[in-house]
Amino acid sequence: MRTMHTIPLLSATVVLAAGAGLLLTGTAQAKAAAVACSETALVSAVNTTNAAGGGVITLTPGCTYTLTSAHGNDGTHGLDGLPPITTAVTFEGNANVITRRAGAPAFRIVQVSTTGNLTLKSVTLSNGSATGLFSASNAGGGILNLGALTLTNSTVKNNSAAGTGGGVQSGGGASAATFTGSTLSGNTALGDGGGLYNFGTATFTSSFINGTNKGARGGGIASVNGILTLTSTPVSANRASVSAGGIFRKAGTMTVTTSPITANIPNNCVGSAPAVPSCTG
Repeated sequence: MRTMHTIPLLSATVVLAAGAGLLLTGTAQAKAAAVACSETALVSAVNTTNAAGGGVITLTPGCTYTLTSAHGNDGTHGLDGLPPITTAVTFEGNANVITRRAGAPAFRIVQVSTTGNLTLKSVTLSNGSATGLFSASNAGGGILNLGALTLTNSTVKNNSAAGTGGGVQSGGGASAATFTGSTLSGNTALGDGGGLYNFGTATFTSSFINGTNKGARGGGIASVNGILTLTSTPVSANRASVSAGGIFRKAGTMTVTTSPITANIPNNCVGSAPAVPSCTG
């Protein structure tokens, strides 16, 4: 008499069902809902992602997230529109803008802490304003980077700082900023570095530093004791109130490849020491 053995079949069925469940779960996670188009939702998403140890924040396509008040303050570097980035956080954008509302109290858009790693994809940051009683709170009108920062196909524009780094300030410790297919434009610093003030490591590839960034020295970029690499990244039409409308260099290492530095006011790189590679006038 033959005996039917059904347990292995049931086990296989259970395994298949479990596998399907895992597949569905993974699919659901991959298609996580975009963050609603509101200040409250975006701030909540940053807090949640930081608390989870990092992750991806998917933005509603085409949404402009308007910040009306500060939601971050580390007690040293002044007010931030978003909570400081303390973990590895990616903003997955699609023609998105994160901006400070006109007339709102002064605050920069975002700070990346020493433990943070911020990636922006297809996101524009605008109208940040870094002002305060102390120099540490006057830096980085759009972004203050103390950790790791990556911009891909993104823009930092029309931000301002009472100190250095109208658009971005990056430096301190092992800080690094990487820009690919991205733009710094229309940013203003009363100090050096209208577009970027760098005293860490900054790398630009196929990007643009133009559109009248303004600073005391280095209207486009000021790199002080930093490492700066430009590849296929023109620096043009920027302005300095003192000198070096394009790039101001003080010590450090600098590599410039197929990146014209032209038409900056009152000159391109005068006053830099040592000289900026491939820069005349």
